[in-house]
Amino acid sequence: MPPTFATVLTCMDGRVQRPVAEYLCGRFAVDCLDTITEAGIIAFLADRPGAPETLSALAKIRISTGHHGSTRMAVVAHADCAGNPVSDEEQIAQVGRAVTFLRQRFGKCEILALWLDDGWTVHEVGT
Repeated sequence: MPPTFATVLTCMDGRVQRPVAEYLCGRFAVDCLDTITEAGIIAFLADRPGAPETLSALAKIRISTGHHGSTRMAVVAHADCAGNPVSDEEQIAQVGRAVTFLRQRFGKCEILALWLDDGWTVHEVGT
């Protein structure tokens, strides 16, 4: 049986990777995550739709959905982000806008907004 995939868009910060992977593999019941990283990725997805970083992420999502059959996705923001040094409240707002942006383009996918607090605990946040 082929592996199942989900897609995650997250910061490159290594502290984020393990807790997000553990959470999403369980939450989505998938074998593999296609992980798309960029420092401060949510700022691009939320507010800069034409930025090279956003366009690159969209191309990678199309590979994940088209070639790996991913139908579930998560966008992750986290405390103490060096690539997007704004308040926690602003990051949580940005992750919501990023999910809205992605739902407009990948409406058939289930898309979650995640927040990692300063203890690296994953929380789903409303969008």
